[in-house]
Amino acid sequence: MQTEKIKPFVLPVVIGVLICLAAGLLGSMVTMPAVESMWFIDLNKPVFQPPNWLFAPVWTILYILMGVAAGIVYVEGKNKMEGKTALILFAVQLILNILWSFMFFGVQTLLGASVNIVLLWGTLLATIIYFFKVNRAAGWMMIPYILWVTFATILTLTLFVMN
Repeated sequence: MQTEKIKPFVLPVVIGVLICLAAGLLGSMVTMPAVESMWFIDLNKPVFQPPNWLFAPVWTILYILMGVAAGIVYVEGKNKMEGKTALILFAVQLILNILWSFMFFGVQTLLGASVNIVLLWGTLLATIIYFFKVNRAAGWMMIPYILWVTFATILTLTLFVMN
């Protein structure tokens, strides 16, 4: 009986995780080389800047949680207006997430990255609100992500001000 309840979630969750990990891979393609560049090395950084090695494992965990949450929302909300809205918002925030890496590390525009991450944060908050409307567990899975993006927003804005 329990297996029958889980079955409809397996494929959407796997697809959700793969999409999110692919988004992370896209961002890392521009991030990884830039972290070693003189542009990034020479930036004035705040004392609360985490070590570079921390970002990859944190983002990997967050992308997995995001994908699981999106898969759950897809299954439970695909035929409801709240679910459709949640998934549209999720897609927009994921695109903004990818664009941040390209703006910050690719184009090296701290102002553009700062504007982008503020938009990401707002869209992510709306996404979480809608995820909670569809499935509470999915909403809670997104909380670590918004906490990290809140920190990343503060870090990005601080880097902009310092440089």
